[in-house]
Amino acid sequence: MDVRVGVRVEGIVQGVGFRPFVHGLATGLGLSGLVGNDAGGVFIEVEGAPDVVGRFLDGLRTRPPRLAVVERVTTRELAAGGRGGFAIVGSEASGERRALVSWDSATCDACLREMRDPGDRRHGYPFINCTDCGPRFTIVKDVPYDRPNTTMAGFAMCGPCAAEYGDPSDRRFHAQPVCCPSCGPALVSRPRAAEPLEAARAVLADGAVLAVKGLGGYHLAARAADARAVAALRTRKHREARPFAVMVPDLAAARALCVLSEAEEDLLTSPRRPIVLARRRPAADLADAVAPGNRHLGLMLPYTPLHHLLVTEPTVMTSGNVSDEPIAYRDEDALERLSGLADAFLLHDRPIHTRTDDSVVRAFRGRPLPVRRSRGYAPEPIPVPAGPPVLACGAELKNTFCLARDGRAFVSHHIGDLENRETLRAFEEGIEHFTRLFDITPELVAYDPHPEYLSTMYALDRDLPVTAVQHHHAHIASCLADNGAAGPVIGVAFDGTGYGTDGTLWGGEFLVADLRGFERLGHLEPVPLPGGAAAIREPWRMAAAYGVPDDLPVARRPEWAAVTALARRRVNAPPTSSMGRLFDAVAAVLGVRDRVDYEGQAAIELEQRADAAERGAYPAALTGTAGFTVAGADLLDAVVSDLRSHVPVPTIAARFHNGVAALVVAAAARLRSETGIGTVALSGGVFQNMLLLDRAVTGLTDAGFEVLTHHRVPPNDGGISLGQAAVATARA
Repeated sequence: MDVRVGVRVEGIVQGVGFRPFVHGLATGLGLSGLVGNDAGGVFIEVEGAPDVVGRFLDGLRTRPPRLAVVERVTTRELAAGGRGGFAIVGSEASGERRALVSWDSATCDACLREMRDPGDRRHGYPFINCTDCGPRFTIVKDVPYDRPNTTMAGFAMCGPCAAEYGDPSDRRFHAQPVCCPSCGPALVSRPRAAEPLEAARAVLADGAVLAVKGLGGYHLAARAADARAVAALRTRKHREARPFAVMVPDLAAARALCVLSEAEEDLLTSPRRPIVLARRRPAADLADAVAPGNRHLGLMLPYTPLHHLLVTEPTVMTSGNVSDEPIAYRDEDALERLSGLADAFLLHDRPIHTRTDDSVVRAFRGRPLPVRRSRGYAPEPIPVPAGPPVLACGAELKNTFCLARDGRAFVSHHIGDLENRETLRAFEEGIEHFTRLFDITPELVAYDPHPEYLSTMYALDRDLPVTAVQHHHAHIASCLADNGAAGPVIGVAFDGTGYGTDGTLWGGEFLVADLRGFERLGHLEPVPLPGGAAAIREPWRMAAAYGVPDDLPVARRPEWAAVTALARRRVNAPPTSSMGRLFDAVAAVLGVRDRVDYEGQAAIELEQRADAAERGAYPAALTGTAGFTVAGADLLDAVVSDLRSHVPVPTIAARFHNGVAALVVAAAARLRSETGIGTVALSGGVFQNMLLLDRAVTGLTDAGFEVLTHHRVPPNDGGISLGQAAVATARA
């Protein structure tokens, strides 16, 4: 006897070919019924023999389309309606919005074959896409994810495209951005040219800078092997040293520039297409200014048809902005803001709804370690404890926000440093968009207690209940949520700075924490921060704060005596326990970097100089009984001693890294003996340092600890909002 079952499928099931998949699965099994989209996801009615319906339900869970993520399948019995066909019905916009929006996906192989086929009607078309690929998050305005709710609404489908869109057997069935040269977006160049793509290629070949409109905003592009072009781009962007990302046409070109592991190749070629940080080959054919003084290179493969058509050799692809500004994504704004940076423009007329930077990842022990989570990842949700709707406002630097409801946390795309009006506007607009898109009306706002953060001021200006989440607790909670854990754990939070519960600046913290709360049981011994923020820009000040001898080269500057006096008298020199500032001091003493052009530069370059084969480690004392302090000065004293003995800088840098890893293991062992906790969570921007992370994980594992690291959100402040949301929901 036949049964009829109502099915509800939740997850990322819209805009990914899920309805055609359901249609094909049902008709292949000889079942009748219907499938459609609504604000909650996908609804299905299926009728047939019970065992066949069971096979259908199993297929939903185990064989979904490539880009689909099935979170939950629920069923209910319905009255049998008599056998018939299986239909795809129109979308329903009513009801509570729980449907998830897919991330933007790189062009699939099938579309690339068509684009390269001279006999195909989409040959050479830079906006080809299907249900397996193309723009999603950056073009969607509302749910259900249907064409009228995207920026493709203004492009009426031609007859052939409409036929594909309406054919359940076609891979473009209900592919919302479906289009072709007859009916879809088109390229345009500035200055105007009859063949915009050819004109853009000529601009790059001539050694000029090209502004290119991509998926989530504009890039500034230049030939990566052209020293003059790359130098001009640096000068115009006011970006003195931060490495540029390079787009290469294919995996073979990537291998020619970098030594790639299997995990790095998997990341490069994945549909998410992030920038992957990999070890650069010494003989790589690149201008020195692409990544000055850096042994690593940020590589990415083309992820739009336009990129595939444009990029034929290694090409710098950096965010279309002046340093510290958000990426330009609206055409008028881009033409105005980038006119002094680019020699020419390659634009198109498909609007971008949400500005989204490229994501940046590293591979650590076969898994991704995000550095910046944005295009290709956002807005995929991350599980958190169920609780009331929460808005988490994140931190000041590398800001993301997070909206959470019903056990799902939607971490935003990368917003940037909340230090100017334009970035704050992007933050506010993003919250408004996510609130509407996921139908989340916050009942509680979580924030960082630092009184000067713009995100904090925004949170406190909302007429809603608020909960403050201490910065380093949020780091550890972020790592817990990233790993689906609740704690308690021994949390090691190392970063540049964070506002402590005592009003001082923390950053070298040993906590015992779960999602609800934490206890600070150890920390790096505080030292003065002479000149406040000036000490972050000028690492030599931290060498002065640590009291290194006056006869070292780092002390040969006119301001040294005045700064050491500031530090000694604690005048304009707030105390800090920051591990990031200790790295700065060592970098300055070793002559690696005494002034930085971007956050973390001194520590990054110190890691670059370290000899990975060196296994010696400098000791640091742990002192105190009711809570302990770590003597960072011990490490610096050892650095100075070896420097005086003419030990090579790479050896000293490695011994310092190994010493920090050793103190992490020693502190964790002490806390395990006191608490019985055997799991350690590592978080904070300092743990983007792969040498330190590797040595710390190895040491902890050898000591019998379970170790949690990040793999879905960054360990830096880009993950803070997830930690805030997890804490807020757990407390509630």
